Amino acid sequence: MEELTDLMGMAAGLSQAGQFDPGGAWDDILERARKAANRITTIGSESLRPEATASVCRAYIEHGMHTWPGNVKLYYVGPMFRRERPQKGRYRQFYQIGAEVLGQSDAPAIDAEVIEMLLAFFDRCGLVGYSTHVNSIGCKECRPKYVAKLKEALIEHINELKADSQRRVETNPLRVLDSKLPEEQAVIEKLPRITDHLCDACRAHYAEVKKQLDLRGVAYQENWRLVRGLDYYMRTTFEITAPGLGSQNAVCGGGRYDGLVELLGGQPTKGIGFAIGTDRLILSLQETKDAGKMPAVQGLDVFIAWMGAASQPAAVKIARKLREAGFSVEVPAEEMKFKKSIGLADKLGARFALIIGENELKEGKYALKRLSDGVQEKVGANELVEKVKQI
Repeated sequence: MEELTDLMGMAAGLSQAGQFDPGGAWDDILERARKAANRITTIGSESLRPEATASVCRAYIEHGMHTWPGNVKLYYVGPMFRRERPQKGRYRQFYQIGAEVLGQSDAPAIDAEVIEMLLAFFDRCGLVGYSTHVNSIGCKECRPKYVAKLKEALIEHINELKADSQRRVETNPLRVLDSKLPEEQAVIEKLPRITDHLCDACRAHYAEVKKQLDLRGVAYQENWRLVRGLDYYMRTTFEITAPGLGSQNAVCGGGRYDGLVELLGGQPTKGIGFAIGTDRLILSLQETKDAGKMPAVQGLDVFIAWMGAASQPAAVKIARKLREAGFSVEVPAEEMKFKKSIGLADKLGARFALIIGENELKEGKYALKRLSDGVQEKVGANELVEKVKQI
């Protein structure tokens, strides 16, 4: 577990701390999210947590993290619970490693960077044969209109659906899209697709997310049936599937939840995150038998300060190269002024600031600044990794 969380290379971490203990507040959180808790009715009023995103948001509020510089990046490790029949890769008590990015920006580059870092993590674990699926489920403006159309279409075919799906038509029509039953696939393929019903803002956001993924060289599949089970999710959703797990082949799921912090009583805050099913990841690694040793990464090594739209592609590529070499890297999702960038790098405790602007692009060499003493030198892209290792 420690090796896995070290490898995430996040700027700050929360693990199995007190703020994640299950308690009465969970009832309110889950009720407001319209998600039934896994309640043990024979024991009393206690509930077992089915996920940890709401707990992270609660900790974000209680500890005043909205005052922290930049986007706040947190991770957690711990057990979750479900009250269902156990099967391979789906246990009543299971473990998750999750990460969340919270702040004031909903720039699509953040979504793409989260997915890119997640895939780099799986690569270092030695996971092979995995697939990345992405979708947009719209926002509070366009999703209800789509759900109404979806429900109408499902009612027309209600007799062709099994009991579980018939129930979901009334409770949560989006979950019908999750069905794996062979006899329901023909009906589902005829249903309206949410990507055809996005509002202009959500359509533009989704298009930019895909553009940013392409920029980073991330291979992905669009999956219009990919939804999330909790109502607070919006816009970007993603899932990683892996071989060797049968029908329960998702090793990670995530998405954007811009309204959750405010729902829990905090300031308006943007958020995106994911949770890795540790049990499933281990099962898949055992099946593929390609797990390698995972190097540990701690602290922030390099903050990339890019100026000008032409500099962002170079910043993204260099960040990927540095991360592949084992360094933790922060790349602002949106352009910042030079002084503000260096100030943020210093506040985040970065060892180096890599400066990429118009002049650096023309010259083919970037300014690498050591923040501890201000020493700065020009470094070519091909020698950057070795230079950071040496200093």
